Amino acid sequence: MHPWRQAALAAFVLCASAGAQAALFEDDEARRAILDLRQRVEAVRQQAEAGTQENAQLRRSLVELQQQIDGLRGELARMTGQNEQLTRQLSEMQQRQADIDNKLKENEPTQVSVDGREFSADPKEKADFDAALGVFRAGQFAQAQTAFADFVKRYPRSGYAPSALYWLGNAQYATRNYAEAIANFRSMLSTAPDHPKAPEAVLSIANCQIELKDTRAARRTLEDLVKAYPQSEAAQAGRERLSRLR
Repeated sequence: MHPWRQAALAAFVLCASAGAQAALFEDDEARRAILDLRQRVEAVRQQAEAGTQENAQLRRSLVELQQQIDGLRGELARMTGQNEQLTRQLSEMQQRQADIDNKLKENEPTQVSVDGREFSADPKEKADFDAALGVFRAGQFAQAQTAFADFVKRYPRSGYAPSALYWLGNAQYATRNYAEAIANFRSMLSTAPDHPKAPEAVLSIANCQIELKDTRAARRTLEDLVKAYPQSEAAQAGRERLSRLR
């Protein structure tokens, strides 16, 4: 073969070989690019699937959270209703307790002062005595006699009893029931000889005896008055009456 033909053939073979190698290189790059792209696509797909799962889990969590919130709202509403009911019940109980306390206070004994004596008395007891005394002071002696007699029967141990007997005797004196008046004055003196009204009760007994024309008994009564209560105004009046009886 001619030398130049050999050189041309060699050059052609070299070029062909280089072209083949270049084409092979380009195919490898393309395959690697495709593989890389596929890997990226797969990664994106996996991420998308993971994201979808996360979103689904998040939605489930949100649903559960909403259910818990609704449950708590219901429980809160129930507790609020219970609290309102308890508040009403407490208010009613407090009102009932206040009513009971007021009633107890209305019936509690209070300190009173009558005819120079102080003692404890129930409100009803005080009201009954004041009513009877009001009748006496109004000059309604027959009604006062009944009112005080009823009081003594109703409250025999009352701190008002000596005063009630004293005013009962005076009401009876005013209605000329002298014997009954004497009995009640003496009953008062036997239960409360140190009562501030005791000297007047003794003087009233003497007055009743004078009205009954029992001068001797009246004189003895006045003498006892002067001895027992010498400093009292009633004793001074008794001395004057003694002087007239002699």
